[in-house]
Amino acid sequence: MAITSANQLELLQTAEAVAREKMIDPGLVVEAMEESLARAAKSRYGAEMDIRVDIDRKTGKATFTRVRTVVEDDELENYQAEFTVEQAKQYMADPKVGDQYVEEVPPVEMGRIAAQSAKQVILQKVREAERDRQYEEFKDRAGTIINGLVKREEYGNVIVDVGAGEAILRRNEKIGRESYRPNDRIRVYIKDVRREQRGPQIFLSRTAPEFMAELFKMEVPEIYDGIIDIKAVARDPGSRAKIAVISHDGSIDPVGACVGMRGSRVQAVVNELQGEKIDIIPWNEDQPTFLVNALQPAEVSKVVLDEEAGKIEVVVPEEQLSLAIGRRGQNVRLASQLTGLDIDIMTEEQESQRRQAEFELRTKLFMDNLDLDEFFAQLLVSEGFTNLEEVAYVEVDELLVIDGVDEDTAGELQARARDVLEAQNKAALDNARALGVEDSLVEFEGLTPQMIEALAKDDVKTLEDFATCADWELAGGWTTVNGERVKDDGALEPFDVSLEDAQEMIMTARVMLGWVDPTELEADADEDDVETDGETAEEAEA
Repeated sequence: MAITSANQLELLQTAEAVAREKMIDPGLVVEAMEESLARAAKSRYGAEMDIRVDIDRKTGKATFTRVRTVVEDDELENYQAEFTVEQAKQYMADPKVGDQYVEEVPPVEMGRIAAQSAKQVILQKVREAERDRQYEEFKDRAGTIINGLVKREEYGNVIVDVGAGEAILRRNEKIGRESYRPNDRIRVYIKDVRREQRGPQIFLSRTAPEFMAELFKMEVPEIYDGIIDIKAVARDPGSRAKIAVISHDGSIDPVGACVGMRGSRVQAVVNELQGEKIDIIPWNEDQPTFLVNALQPAEVSKVVLDEEAGKIEVVVPEEQLSLAIGRRGQNVRLASQLTGLDIDIMTEEQESQRRQAEFELRTKLFMDNLDLDEFFAQLLVSEGFTNLEEVAYVEVDELLVIDGVDEDTAGELQARARDVLEAQNKAALDNARALGVEDSLVEFEGLTPQMIEALAKDDVKTLEDFATCADWELAGGWTTVNGERVKDDGALEPFDVSLEDAQEMIMTARVMLGWVDPTELEADADEDDVETDGETAEEAEA
């Protein structure tokens, strides 16, 4: 593409042709031409010069100008593109730092090498503009379904033609052992669109739970219209899935609407997902009720929810155990994903044995520590007392409801419990000090003597040691090693210290030591609140 100053009108015609072919703004092509002409002029007049080119958008005439900027005396570095205030006075009436002096220079005839270089610049700019257009087109389509044509398969990844470019369906995003041939039509979910150096990367998926939700939205008009909401989806791609739905119209059955006449609607989704079996579950705000629904087709006898730990115990009849767990734990795993809870399934007999063991353990605890006979200790356990702290520090009225307990007996019970606890605390503190624990840690608010002893055994003996701990080192957590999840035991995990509690204690220690400015923490907290409010507002608007 040899560009000369003679064929000015041809510049615009070329720009429009390229822009039309690549579906981009002609102005971007003209800008690329201006840049390439300026580069050619610099090679003629000198690379140090600030040469600029302006192409008239109507006539195609290219105007070449040299720009010099007024700078401070001590900042003068490039004599070809800059000059001082004194030097500028011979060209300008009242020069000031930052002013620019523009003078027109003769246009440059481009030789073969310069024209080739100009062509490369233009092609590069056009490619960048193409990529920007493609990114802009697809960035807002993330989270939707698109139809495409299979172009080829590379190492198990499928390259899909999506109209304005190519997208990739990775091997782990395909359902089961799906295989495709070139020119096969494929329906996929746009999982992510990223702007990368080599151009926008469009990542597709057929295994994402959102893909199933979008398919139901296409098949069920009530979901599309917002009458029915999909609250949660859990999938074992190609095998089985559970989807939780709720209706905002009391006259419409959400499950029936999703199933359709003779199963026509759900069958259309099943066919697209290679025969994946789908359980449609009615969603319920009450977590135990929702869990009972989620474990279908198994029947549940009892549900015990531990909200603080985010765990739930489900008791099922012996004959329902295998059905509740499912093949290779599939049913309980999907129910857990759907509800967001850790589910522990046991039979009625197992629950009875476990409760009996807990009852005996607590009975022995009270017999050994409070010098009680077995019958009296069992009475305490039956009333719901589980540890010495509860006996020592509850209101006296809660002890008086036990048969045979008067105020004197209640007082004696609490005195014994407090004496035992004080002795245990003293022993734990003595052990900790013997291990070398310093007063700075002992006096830290929020740590019990037993916690301090546990920290000392973990070689945390000073407030400085404590402040350098990570939250998971205290509360415990999980690490992935060679693709497997490995449990990390926390020093304070036996005391039910959560990650949030651990984070708060560590930051308090750092503030006390002067490592962290408390005002910065408050500012960060305020920013988090603002972000949370913003998200809530967006959700409400949606």
